[in-house]
Amino acid sequence: MEEVELCFPQLNTSCWKTKRPLSHTVLIYMVLSFISLLTVTLNLLVIISISHFKQLQCPTNLLLLSLAVSDLFVGFDMLFQIMLINGCWLLGDLMCTLYFCLDYITTCTSVGIMVLISVDRYVAICDPLHYCTKVTPRRVEVCVLLCWFSSVLYTMIVMSDELTQPGRFNTCAGECATVSKSIVQVTDLIFTFIGPITVIIVLYMRVFVVAVSQARAMRSHIAAVSLERSVKVTVKKSEIKAAGTLGVVIVVFLLCMCPYFCVTVTGQDILYNASSVAIVLCLYYFNSCLNPIIYAFFYPWFRKSIRLIVTFKILKPGSSDTNMEWTD
Repeated sequence: MEEVELCFPQLNTSCWKTKRPLSHTVLIYMVLSFISLLTVTLNLLVIISISHFKQLQCPTNLLLLSLAVSDLFVGFDMLFQIMLINGCWLLGDLMCTLYFCLDYITTCTSVGIMVLISVDRYVAICDPLHYCTKVTPRRVEVCVLLCWFSSVLYTMIVMSDELTQPGRFNTCAGECATVSKSIVQVTDLIFTFIGPITVIIVLYMRVFVVAVSQARAMRSHIAAVSLERSVKVTVKKSEIKAAGTLGVVIVVFLLCMCPYFCVTVTGQDILYNASSVAIVLCLYYFNSCLNPIIYAFFYPWFRKSIRLIVTFKILKPGSSDTNMEWTD
């Protein structure tokens, strides 16, 4: 039998929590705090880079900026998740409801922006001649705003009961719980997992096929001009890089999302104060930490901007006009 204790010993309606060994508690707090800090730091670097350097303020990077903003909030949201894993919620019913609302909004927005980035890359590779006319800063801004607005609207619908009566699903003092209805589980599965992953896979597969075919065509053309050896090496590297990036995007997304939705599709009500479910959710959130690594660290300009930021060269007058092309 596990040893338990009351969250609020002075209250008869207090929740019980499992009393863990101090070493286990410290380990869990350290790991989750590190993930939260890493998520916030990486996304802050992306936000500062794109916001400060004028050369980086293009439609594609605007999507990366929005993704970083939503993932930044996910990083802060994880701090509340740490409290839930402890087993006692100390901030009251209203803050509990706001926590779940922020969780829904930021996570849905993050997934939506990932889809928009996939669409952007699809148009850029498969229809490059019309990219500048189809993907304009104005259109990107509208799409980003619609993504945030739809996430807020979806959250208000899903959390309507909690917003009307905060804490209605709590059974004792010190609990922060919400119940996922069957219709909500199905909706989440379709709109935040099956739909996005299908779009991302289809678009990236198309991008990969077009990129490889163009590379091979270029290799065949230049080979006739007696540069076959050097071009073969270059094209081979580009094909491997395209395949590797595609694999990282899909595999990481699946690894972070699958555990959560495996729990969701069981058809049971999910109480988010349960430690096991909280850990699954943290893995779900961890994708927000990996997003800047996948979408930004692969860009040379991001490595250069990090160097300028950490060396405080970003504070120099005129630094916003810095040429961000990477030079080793």
